[in-house]
Amino acid sequence: MKFRTIIAAACTAALAISISSLVLARDGEGQTVTMNFEANIPNIPGKSLISVEVDYAPGAASAPHTHAKSAFIYAYVISGSIESKVNDGEMRIYRAGESWSEPPGATHSISRNASETEPAKLLAVFVLDANDRALTTPVK
Repeated sequence: MKFRTIIAAACTAALAISISSLVLARDGEGQTVTMNFEANIPNIPGKSLISVEVDYAPGAASAPHTHAKSAFIYAYVISGSIESKVNDGEMRIYRAGESWSEPPGATHSISRNASETEPAKLLAVFVLDANDRALTTPVK
């Protein structure tokens, strides 16, 4: 019983450290990314689920970026409106309550607040390989 308690404490500490590294990370000017949830998917060995909230100040944008090669992404606009262009798809404005998905290895050339006066918030949910730690990489 004590061994299980030690293992559980070690796993909790490791998770807390990995989450704290993403909390309130600044990804771009006027954009804040906050870890929302992270867990291994127990019935899909080697896969994890990670969700982050992305807060955009009025007029703020993310730099063009790619996502983890293994990541399937579901994006949901919590508030405001987000302009988005993924791969060769058309640029589209998504409003609060709307969502889209992105295939593994997607390039996100446009991701920005569509408003110059109101903030916007997005929830991004990643299903990816458990060892694939870089959720986004800037396009050079």
